[in-house]
Amino acid sequence: MDFTRLRLLVELDRLGTMAAVSEVTGMSTSAVSKHFAVLEKEARVPLIVPDGRRVRLTPAGRRLAEHAVEILARVEQAQAEFDGEGEPVGRVDLVMYTSAAPVVLPALRRLREDHPGIDIRLTEHESDQALTLLQDGGADLGIVYQYSILPRDFPGTLSVHPVGTEGLLLAQPSGDGDSRTLTRRKLREFAHASWIASPFRGDEEALIRRMCADAGFIPRIAHRIDNLRLFEDLVAARSGVGVVPRLTAETRRGVAHAPLGEVGGVRQVYLAGRTGNWAWRPIRLVARYLHESATGILDDVPPLVLD
Repeated sequence: MDFTRLRLLVELDRLGTMAAVSEVTGMSTSAVSKHFAVLEKEARVPLIVPDGRRVRLTPAGRRLAEHAVEILARVEQAQAEFDGEGEPVGRVDLVMYTSAAPVVLPALRRLREDHPGIDIRLTEHESDQALTLLQDGGADLGIVYQYSILPRDFPGTLSVHPVGTEGLLLAQPSGDGDSRTLTRRKLREFAHASWIASPFRGDEEALIRRMCADAGFIPRIAHRIDNLRLFEDLVAARSGVGVVPRLTAETRRGVAHAPLGEVGGVRQVYLAGRTGNWAWRPIRLVARYLHESATGILDDVPPLVLD
């Protein structure tokens, strides 16, 4: 049903005469009458009956007017949200990779305090799966990454916005090196090491193979471990070496971390969402809070410019 005709019905219920409705709406009486005739066809029941020189609403007409008040209020509320007025309300499904927690969790705490009407639901996935989920409509917003020396092809149906970079480190047994930035020459010292790679992140293994190939050797992937504690235990036990993002690296006895530098590049972090979804205020607010949270945690944080 047309919202204009529903508004006319509400006004008729409030004012009681066609002439009064005509006066407050600026329409002619005949135009108002024609709108009611169309509304009755849409409702498929009589809504108005003559009452002397006036008209009155039938029981069905009064009931529809009651519904119309609620419908129009919801429409006005939705319009106010899109116009940036009033408190934003709605559910936002956010997909994130595990080590983005230092960026995501502070943003969620602030959002709960500032905008309790936004209901955020988290799903944990690596970036490949997250991008698929975003395309399929299973998530509204994602925080994803790519390695700078292994750029990925982002789907054309999604818009991505950079939020910063994160350094990458070589986790090695203490005594095998120091914390100075890695060089290809230093990396070649690990040509016969047992390397650790995640069984779930194919891009991580691709990164290891790429940087080792650039240094002139093929790495031996001996362990496929995703649990960070077990990963660090293996390194401390002198049973392997591997790559860890800066935010997940733990200071512990027996493990040294050296920045990869140009040898391995950095992790580039993005906010991703379906093109066209950025107009919805709750999504824009979540994106803005995530970007603000990244400042001081990630490196090279650019201004956030949404579509």
